[in-house]
Amino acid sequence: MDKIGFVGSIRCSQPLDPTAEKKYQKMKALGELFVVGFSQDLLPRRFTQHAHFYLLPQIPLSILRYIEMFTLTPVLVLWLIVRRQVQIFVVQSPYDGVPAAITASLARVFGRRIVLIVESHGDFEESVFLHRKVAFSALYRVLMTVAARFTIRQADMFRAVSNSTRAQLARWKPDCPIFQFVTWTDIETFQDIGARRNGDFSHTFLYAGDLIPRKGVVHLIKAFAMIIAEFPQSRLFIVGKEVNRTYTEHVKELADTVHPGDAIHFIPGVPQRQLARYMGQADVFVLPTYSEGLPRVVFEAMSAGLPVIATAVSGIPEIVEEGQTGFLIQPGDEAALADKMRWMLEHSKDAQQMGRQAYDFATQRFSSEAYVQAYSNMFHAARQIIQEGQLR
Repeated sequence: MDKIGFVGSIRCSQPLDPTAEKKYQKMKALGELFVVGFSQDLLPRRFTQHAHFYLLPQIPLSILRYIEMFTLTPVLVLWLIVRRQVQIFVVQSPYDGVPAAITASLARVFGRRIVLIVESHGDFEESVFLHRKVAFSALYRVLMTVAARFTIRQADMFRAVSNSTRAQLARWKPDCPIFQFVTWTDIETFQDIGARRNGDFSHTFLYAGDLIPRKGVVHLIKAFAMIIAEFPQSRLFIVGKEVNRTYTEHVKELADTVHPGDAIHFIPGVPQRQLARYMGQADVFVLPTYSEGLPRVVFEAMSAGLPVIATAVSGIPEIVEEGQTGFLIQPGDEAALADKMRWMLEHSKDAQQMGRQAYDFATQRFSSEAYVQAYSNMFHAARQIIQEGQLR
């Protein structure tokens, strides 16, 4: 049986939430799993639930979390190599992967056959600068580049989630094998919503995602302001974690200015199954983001039978077909966004047909079984590297 370690800044609860439990319950068929990440509070946690979890305390200050991760994670990875005989490690990003890359490189020096798989779920070069304002950004960028280069140099293979993330990884290390498949989600929960969708149209738009500058929520609110006078019955639901407090306050103040009534609703981040219920109450999904990998929330919305209005960035054009399952616009183009939202309201029957086509596309392409099989294929290649002694 393979022993596989997953290392990164993933946050887990004890017990696992239903979505995570479903994921690891299916993934355990691939081998014995070990997960190094963070708990959701200030307590370290170690428990087994389909996988073995080693969770560091979730310290609120990000700089302290980095120090914690870079000092404690290498120790945990070394322990997994020596005591639990783990030979395959999957890291969530080139930055999260530094501690594991350090330990793996040392283990190789002493004859341990370790395979390092580096994943990329988005534009790791630029997304952090669109996430929040970064102090000493020039220095931060240099440090990030050094960290990413080191991890990628140690990588035996990559996993990308979209064509854009694949191209970025290939640019950094052209000769490294790349496997490509989407991020995990409890897709069947959203497909159940899509299968039960009726013919009602409530003039409701839905956004789901963190409240951060990169997501372009300000543009969504301004676009909504352009149509609310024409369609006073329309509603906008904004579902997401208030990650950036300053940005969140700005967004809410703007919403009050646009429409002081109850047209715009803010809902804190919710578990996936609850998000699926909100999608079941909406008519159109909107994501005016500046940068992504292949955002799972888009194919969740499509699986729930929603037409999508989104920006033509990163992997989004790979799954949203213009005029068939939704519309694509350029980032920051509020007039174009308002125009597409207006079209959905004026052509509700056509919008619903787009939603049905989105559901059909997502149902054919995404499944839990396909996700697990993709990892199985990747781990099979990792075993071949171990067996053939082709470590880099």
